[in-house]
Amino acid sequence: MGFGGFGGGGFNMQQMMKQAEQLKKQMEDGKARLASETVTATVGGGMVECVMNGEGRVESIKINPAVVDPDDIETLEDLVISALNQAREQADELKAEIMGPLGGAGGLF
Repeated sequence: MGFGGFGGGGFNMQQMMKQAEQLKKQMEDGKARLASETVTATVGGGMVECVMNGEGRVESIKINPAVVDPDDIETLEDLVISALNQAREQADELKAEIMGPLGGAGGLF
């Protein structure tokens, strides 16, 4: 019987190591792409804009001064939350597109 119960040459450690290296490179390339690509969410008719990278890090938030009302801070807060949530959804979609099965909820990283 062969190594570890794998007889007849069905187990090729060298090929498995090569595939593992390829997978590692794909993951590294995907992570680099996620860090460099951004998504933009705009809410309130352009009043609040959030730019986020594919890793989910906020790059910028822009607030139109017209939406800043000291007597209605709650509306501004709601718009910021909405922009952040929409950007996060877009970033998650970008991650799924780039990483495929490697980056999903049960993915490898």
